[in-house]
Amino acid sequence: MGENAATNTLRHHQAFDVSIDMNSQTPSKCYDDDGRLKRTGTIWTASSHIITAVIGSGVLSLAWAIAQLGWIAGPAVMFLFSLVNYYTSSLLTECYRTGDPISGERNYTYMDAVSSILGGVKVKICGIIQYMNLFGIAIGYTIAASISMMAMERSDCFHNKGENNPCHASSSLYMIIFGVTEIFFSQIPDFDQIWWLSIVAAIMSFTYSSIGLALGIAKVAATGTFKGSLTGISIGTVTQTQKIWRSFQALGDIAFAYSYAVILIEIQDTIKSPPSETKIMKKATMLSIAVTTTFYMLCGCMGYAAFGEQAPGNLLTGFGFYNPFWLLDIANAAIVIHLVGAYQVFCQPIFAFVEKKAAQRWPNSEIIRREFKIPIPGFGPYNLNLFRLVWRTGFVILTTVISMLLPFFNDVVGILGAFGFWPLTVYFPVEMYIGQKKIPKWSSRWICLKMFSSACLVISIVAAAGSIAGVMLDLKTFRPFKTSY
Repeated sequence: MGENAATNTLRHHQAFDVSIDMNSQTPSKCYDDDGRLKRTGTIWTASSHIITAVIGSGVLSLAWAIAQLGWIAGPAVMFLFSLVNYYTSSLLTECYRTGDPISGERNYTYMDAVSSILGGVKVKICGIIQYMNLFGIAIGYTIAASISMMAMERSDCFHNKGENNPCHASSSLYMIIFGVTEIFFSQIPDFDQIWWLSIVAAIMSFTYSSIGLALGIAKVAATGTFKGSLTGISIGTVTQTQKIWRSFQALGDIAFAYSYAVILIEIQDTIKSPPSETKIMKKATMLSIAVTTTFYMLCGCMGYAAFGEQAPGNLLTGFGFYNPFWLLDIANAAIVIHLVGAYQVFCQPIFAFVEKKAAQRWPNSEIIRREFKIPIPGFGPYNLNLFRLVWRTGFVILTTVISMLLPFFNDVVGILGAFGFWPLTVYFPVEMYIGQKKIPKWSSRWICLKMFSSACLVISIVAAAGSIAGVMLDLKTFRPFKTSY
């Protein structure tokens, strides 16, 4: 944290204002081929970043999603999304370097890759979609964290007063608590300095996923039956129209649960070489998606087996489980800790983008450049940058206020998944891969890639429609800042 703030911002996100000598420097013990300090990331740190990003709050909605689709379509759709994400992520890893995969010019961010390979208006479109998606994820994670904190309060209330007590709790206070925590952590200057937070968050994600899985298995063992049907929630429990909209929304929930393409290039930029960053990132992607898919299948399917059509929208906070209350508290505490880290993993690209643009626009500004050394006993001084402090604090406050206005977990998750899935996970990786590999137009490979992209677009549209319908339904009974459970 002791480096100049502007240098931290530029270091992993854009090569500008760097001397010719530094840019032409050959790789050495201290510097990489782009003249920047040696990258230290490995397959394990990359995997921890991916797992932190992927096994997020989305895992908790999977039992509900499978309940809408049934035993046949539910697991099949989940497996299909895992294959799509692995394939498109593999295409995207090829775009980290423009031209030669070993010595080509590095792209430090997703937008850098789009700019160097596609260029033109597509860069602006990509930037708008990417940063809106990251902004939306920050809101979704704030909502999810507050719900888990409320669940701990309600779990203790149910334990002390009985399961028939309503034990209402308000989400606003918990959103504020989460926001204050994120203001503190958002002062970590750069992506590579949050590796430890990613590892802690990845451990937490395994913790609560395992607890959710264990509780599902225990409930199935206690009842001795696997609930659910082959086709999902039945007509009668919901109307024909609701069944359709819910099925569409389930697609969005599953898409959100796998979403991480938006930060893949940033993660790849932390990896040391040789071997090539592309090789390591592909291995990290395969390992991470294999692990997350296994967990998703187990948690989603066991949750559906335990509750059937009554599967809650959030497995650990919908109170399908009441006991052991202390285990629920541990699981929800793990969710909150994980989301603190995941929020940072997704927001660091936004922070870096704004700070890079500010440094370019006002290169001599004292507010942007100047830092104050704050002594921290045992850790050395922390360099406080006023622009970083004010802008990042304002960002967190904004996401917190919007979360208090729209606290619909399942619907927000579905919209985010649908909105980000096709353009960021499929369209741009496919288009960049075609451009990078110079695949001839109308060749069989070009046609297959275009058909694949078009099919994913259709899925995104129907998922968005289902989630928007869900939000419209929620808004009928909604009062701002007064949401309680």
